[in-house]
Amino acid sequence: MDIDLEKYILEISSPEDKILNELYRKTYTSVINPHMISGHIQGKLLEMLVRMIKPVNILEIGTYTGYSAISMARALPRDGRLYTIEINDELEDICREYIQKTGLEDKIIMYKGDALDIMKEMNMSFDLIFIDGDKRQYPEYYELAVNKLNKGGYILADNVLWDGKVVDPAQHDSMTEGIRRFNLMVKEDQRVEQLIVLVRDGLMIIRKY
Repeated sequence: MDIDLEKYILEISSPEDKILNELYRKTYTSVINPHMISGHIQGKLLEMLVRMIKPVNILEIGTYTGYSAISMARALPRDGRLYTIEINDELEDICREYIQKTGLEDKIIMYKGDALDIMKEMNMSFDLIFIDGDKRQYPEYYELAVNKLNKGGYILADNVLWDGKVVDPAQHDSMTEGIRRFNLMVKEDQRVEQLIVLVRDGLMIIRKY
């Protein structure tokens, strides 16, 4: 996106929450691959989508440093809960620090480990599922997610354009292929309808009939 246009969007949009801004800056100064963080525009979009969809139970695949989890959890109703899974245990301290700073300890339940293994053990259903984990495993995440999704529920999948690599025939790395397989799988799934929104690296919104 053009830098001036992005600056304009940020100027017009509601300002970033102080604690989330602090988390964003800390991620960039102390964590490997800081570009993986959701950031203000996507975080605010996730928050607004939660307010519109009004889910009670949310599942997040890929916590990273907790920006997206906090953004979504703060929009949950009083009895709402967000269950988030992260395989990298080195990120747990920063996640817990900022979850506590936002006062969302009772709303966000953290799991450490492989998302596929944990999802298989979860005996519950969800109104909203956010997929933002290992791109190579997106197809496997989806198969489990859609079966745990309530009728009329939503799946949000991040990075579905993968920096444009999905349309580059020369790109055949495992992550690009994982995203391609996922996108095609969703397209061919008669149980859902879907739309890709051009936000950051592409966000797919999927609704289960």
